[in-house]
Amino acid sequence: MRRARSAAASQRAKARRPGASDSSSARGDSRARRSTNRAGDGSRQPSAKRRSKMSPPRAHKAGCEEPPAAEPAPLPPPPPPPPTPATPASSVSTLDLGEQRERWETFQKRQRLSFEGAAKLLLDTFEYQGLVKHTGGCHCGAVRFEVWASADLHIFDCNCSICKKKQNRHFIVPASRFKLLKGAESLTTYTFNTHKAQHTFCKRCGVQSFYTPRSNPGGFGIAPHCLDEGTVRSVVTEEFNGNEWEKAMKEHKTIKNMSKE
Repeated sequence: MRRARSAAASQRAKARRPGASDSSSARGDSRARRSTNRAGDGSRQPSAKRRSKMSPPRAHKAGCEEPPAAEPAPLPPPPPPPPTPATPASSVSTLDLGEQRERWETFQKRQRLSFEGAAKLLLDTFEYQGLVKHTGGCHCGAVRFEVWASADLHIFDCNCSICKKKQNRHFIVPASRFKLLKGAESLTTYTFNTHKAQHTFCKRCGVQSFYTPRSNPGGFGIAPHCLDEGTVRSVVTEEFNGNEWEKAMKEHKTIKNMSKE
């Protein structure tokens, strides 16, 4: 009975072997087909999904192309940096005076002037050649001024109604040579008749140290008796017939130009 069982087992084993050999041969065939596919063009064929991804985009129909994207406008160039303001020279140490440094410092000490004051004095002297700087003001000191004029003054003595009453003797200078140092708020003005002459005087003490004459509205008439001492060398007085103002202006040859540069 044991022999019969072993014979049946051996038959069953033989029956399994052909199937096993068939499956192994099937596996070998599939491997051979894969190797053949690979060896066909030397590279692996892409799958359907890959082919769909690698396929070129479809061409748009005529007239349906999307317009090309507009190029962005170029940005304007940045503004240039603001210029650096020049620093004015505030002391003599910023200037190269060379051999003149010692003379300059001595000049400042002698005149008791700052650097700016000494420069202004020299510039004024050069600009107003032949002229001197006079200073003056009213009686109480509220009004102070400076004026560049000759050391030899030509004075007009007018006999019009107002000049005669207040003894308004004056010399005439262009407005550019006159500078009010202080007291603008202390001045008041009186006018009459044509109102062209501006008779200014101090509200506190009543002194008229300068005014705007009718004969020269572009200048100033300065009262020589209101100047500080030390700058006037000589005085020449000319009478002017203000009672007949129009006639006197026509006959006079120089008074019209007294306020011109």
